[in-house]
Amino acid sequence: MKVHFLEPEFAISDEVTLEDFPAIREQGFNAVICNRRDGEDGYESESLFRQAAERAGLEWFCVPVASGEYTEADVEAFGKALDNAPTPVLGFCRTGRRAVHMWAQSRAQSPQCNIPMLLKAAHEAGHDPQPISELLGRAG
Repeated sequence: MKVHFLEPEFAISDEVTLEDFPAIREQGFNAVICNRRDGEDGYESESLFRQAAERAGLEWFCVPVASGEYTEADVEAFGKALDNAPTPVLGFCRTGRRAVHMWAQSRAQSPQCNIPMLLKAAHEAGHDPQPISELLGRAG
């Protein structure tokens, strides 16, 4: 599990296992937002992951999406989860790509969003900013 902060109160990670939740809590996180869908390899059931997160003392939010298939409702749900979750928050999927894309799209909804800084944060976390820039161009 590789954790990368995109902003002071939000980080992303690649694949999280059921056994990782105590370590996530020990790292100081108070909530997780999952972008995986039931049935993905290594993620058979949201309910199992929710229970493991809650046992570790983490609040659980789930906005399941397919990579590159983000509806306005998905972005809105992710933004609400991000706004309502106790910080710091860890977003995760299999590679971190969906988590960073959902974060970027939800943050870009704000007129005060600094898009170049957002793209820089994604790049520094190991994600190509070009697809994010394209997503944001379509959203506008």
